[in-house]
Amino acid sequence: MARTPSNMLPLGTKAPNFALLDTVSGTTLNLNNLKGDTGTVIMFICNHCPFVIHVNEELVGLANLYLKKGIKCIAISSNDVVNYPQDSPEKMKIHAKNEGYPFPYLYDESQSIAKAYDAACTPDFYVFDSNLELTYRGQLDDSRPGNSIPVTGKDLRHALNCLIDHAENDTIQKPSIGCGIKWKKA
Repeated sequence: MARTPSNMLPLGTKAPNFALLDTVSGTTLNLNNLKGDTGTVIMFICNHCPFVIHVNEELVGLANLYLKKGIKCIAISSNDVVNYPQDSPEKMKIHAKNEGYPFPYLYDESQSIAKAYDAACTPDFYVFDSNLELTYRGQLDDSRPGNSIPVTGKDLRHALNCLIDHAENDTIQKPSIGCGIKWKKA
């Protein structure tokens, strides 16, 4: 299992807009309609990555908890489905339902959105404030498959609590580690 670190997009970056297929509803959704009143978490994930599978339960719990606090989560898969058919939109829909995702699971077929966010791995997390300016990017927590550290969502939860409390997040933002996004061959 490859261990690819996320790129650290500069804080304050404005969230690139998008309109992508929501694999569950079958409709096209855009960032402006999906964003939260307090903040928005955009996460790049996929169905088969062991790093994402390892944190799926926490993603669901975190999304449900913070939705009540004005934070909305949006999941995007940008993997090449020709070479990784387990990440196809049809299988994304099944996966989202099986996992009980309380957030849209969008398909970035062109991979242009992953490139716009400078996403590198799954999972990769970005937190934007109510003005869609980046306040956090990096890991969920220190847990990884096989390292025996419990999944708590500590880093992402801290960033979200700082956003809600209008407090400065002065903790070190560590890159996420996961499987590299499966880029299409040119």
